[in-house]
Amino acid sequence: MNKQEFLAEVAKKAELSKKDAATFLKAYEETITKALKKGDSVTFVGFGSYSVVKTAARKGKNPKTGEAIKIPAGKRVKFKAGATLKNAVSKPKKK
Repeated sequence: MNKQEFLAEVAKKAELSKKDAATFLKAYEETITKALKKGDSVTFVGFGSYSVVKTAARKGKNPKTGEAIKIPAGKRVKFKAGATLKNAVSKPKKK
């Protein structure tokens, strides 16, 4: 599902215009980004949580040349799915 398909589905389910759905999505993205930049985590009980984790410096390999390279320490965004989302995705359908 791409962004336009997602917005169309949200608009239909929430009975919004596509423009309002796009406005919501932009505000959602900006709010989560702002919180993560501050070092906060964002949690939606049952759905999941976004957080920032630090990664240690490590050695890697350039896939093109095979040459060893140093990968510096940094930060990355982590999403951990909540129980409700996990169960919705992983439970087999009844026949």
